[in-house]
Amino acid sequence: MVSLTPEARNIEITAEGLQEDLARLEIQKQALERELAAVTAHLGSVQRALSALQALMPESVLPAPAAHPQDVVAEVPATVAPVPSADEAEDGAGADDGDRAEDASGAGDADGSKSYGKLTEQILAYFADAGNTDVRARDVASALGRDTDSGSINAVRSTLDRLVGQSRVRRVGRGLYRAAKR
Repeated sequence: MVSLTPEARNIEITAEGLQEDLARLEIQKQALERELAAVTAHLGSVQRALSALQALMPESVLPAPAAHPQDVVAEVPATVAPVPSADEAEDGAGADDGDRAEDASGAGDADGSKSYGKLTEQILAYFADAGNTDVRARDVASALGRDTDSGSINAVRSTLDRLVGQSRVRRVGRGLYRAAKR
């Protein structure tokens, strides 16, 4: 067995830590690229809708945009994944983080009930199965396959907090959640 000097051991520990950071940053980069692709697709659909509305409106009603969004998109690095079409973005294909947009939209159904995003529905289904058990947000994220990075776990935490506010989930302690009593 080769004994290592304290300096060599410190270098080895630092290298291991950097390797872990590299893996975490790669996952975070991929998540951000997916989110950017979804935002870019949404930007395109909003631009098309605005153009269609401008064609119908008299010229004096709508002010000219202050900046051209095309200039901003042109500065995106070439490493970004291909942008899905507007139809793919609306269907959620290729954009796991689209749940936040669905949750925030607050769009109503024909009968007036509020529609929720995929993440909200997954969390509610998880609590329906969990029963009267106290669980942490990290456990919920893990069960849903959303524990790959801190952003995904935080999305679950935010959704849980919103569900607590709506009395659909109960907070039973610091960081502990339980299905709401019916």
